[in-house]
Amino acid sequence: MASELYNTIDALSREKGIDPQIVVSAVEDAIVVATRKYYKTQENLRAQLDKDTGKIRAFSVRTVVETPEQVEDPLLQITLDEARKADPNVEVGGEIQTPKVTEGILGRIAAQIAKQVIFQKVREAERDTVYNEYIGRVGEIVNATVKRVEGPDVIFDLGKAESRMPRKEQSRLESFAVGERVRVVIARVERASKGPAVVVSRADPALVSNLFQTEVPEIYDGTVVIRAIAREAGERTKIAVLSKDKDVDAVGACVGMKGMRVQSIIRELRGEKIDIIEYHEDPVTFAEKALQPAKVSRVTIVDSADKHLEVVVDDSQLSLAIGKKGQNVRLAAKLLNWKIDIKSEEEKRQEVEQQMSQLVSAAPTPLESVPGLGEGLIEKLGAAGVTTVEALADMTPEQLEAIEGIGPKTVEKISLAVNNYFSSLEAAAAADTPAATEPVEGQAAADVQAEGGETAELAEEAAPVDAPTAEVPVTEVSTEGSTEELPSSERQE
Repeated sequence: MASELYNTIDALSREKGIDPQIVVSAVEDAIVVATRKYYKTQENLRAQLDKDTGKIRAFSVRTVVETPEQVEDPLLQITLDEARKADPNVEVGGEIQTPKVTEGILGRIAAQIAKQVIFQKVREAERDTVYNEYIGRVGEIVNATVKRVEGPDVIFDLGKAESRMPRKEQSRLESFAVGERVRVVIARVERASKGPAVVVSRADPALVSNLFQTEVPEIYDGTVVIRAIAREAGERTKIAVLSKDKDVDAVGACVGMKGMRVQSIIRELRGEKIDIIEYHEDPVTFAEKALQPAKVSRVTIVDSADKHLEVVVDDSQLSLAIGKKGQNVRLAAKLLNWKIDIKSEEEKRQEVEQQMSQLVSAAPTPLESVPGLGEGLIEKLGAAGVTTVEALADMTPEQLEAIEGIGPKTVEKISLAVNNYFSSLEAAAAADTPAATEPVEGQAAADVQAEGGETAELAEEAAPVDAPTAEVPVTEVSTEGSTEELPSSERQE
């Protein structure tokens, strides 16, 4: 029959949910500590609890060695000859146990030390039991009772252990009263010096997922699947759902008749707003739905490898698409797991104009790229330090006339050629095709003798090889296909 002490140990073990042998080992270790304290010795001590009588005996343990020369410490080792006086059957490497008197001599201080050791061992065993119990339940929804409030933290009773919910794991809409029962998510289990800390949460998206599984039968049986959840606790949640049955509307199933199902979840979350969105594999379509209630004009994939989207909305929809403090676009980005840049139509237009202006001014264009400027005129402009179309376009008529060999009529022809060149660039950009920079086939450069001895380099239409020699009118060709006959005074004699 088990002793009264062992029955007490067994009851304590059941109460704490730990193995009785752990408590027995704690009691034996406590007796060892108390005995060493009393005898003030460095001997290797060991204690043993008798389950039937309840008595605890302490022993001094020494290891058997063969010769006296091998004895390094007489308190820890004994020769084979000396050991066989106590136990004839002992061999080298065995142990000799010498009883130590403990009953009636340990006293109050030793008993107090033993009590502290027992409590410490039991607490350590209890911590390990709690840690092993809850480490495998991270992410699980459990019912908890509010036990107390400690500053910003709320302490819950989980039944076998206490849990803590820090401020960042709480919804700003919620407050708790002692004794209130709520559903919480086991967020993590931490090993701490004071014991395992079970941290629970009401801000985790898993709570919303569990509530939908409870309220929506189609989600519970797998007909409707929750593909993504983005949540800012106490503010708004976006949830993307997908139906595996073409006859079942995923969004309608989650909303319920007259919104009864989703309203039940909103009440559980104390008024948190919930957006239910139909999931799409196409990120462009998914982004348009994720940014609701804003209406999206267009969505462009900037970089599919880096998961980067650009969204353009109407100017009146920009603030709605961004949301309060950027909440709507932030939740949409979390839901898609894509980076989202959101712009208004006006911002996009200005950006395109800026890019076009940078493109035009990025690299200087040589004068040879402009149809209608002959080699002689290009040489005269180059001698004056004008080598690019951009520099030529920035010059005033007075500056051009100051160049030797260029008069007012030549200035007009230069202006017309430059304007036609820039018009061709704009037309090419609008058609998303590269602008033509080569002279039109059949044109050749010609020096034209002008009044007052001026010369101008203009495009001249080449005559056919077999045509009779005749005065050929010189034409100015633009990219728009129009031709202008030059006055006879400007023709090549």
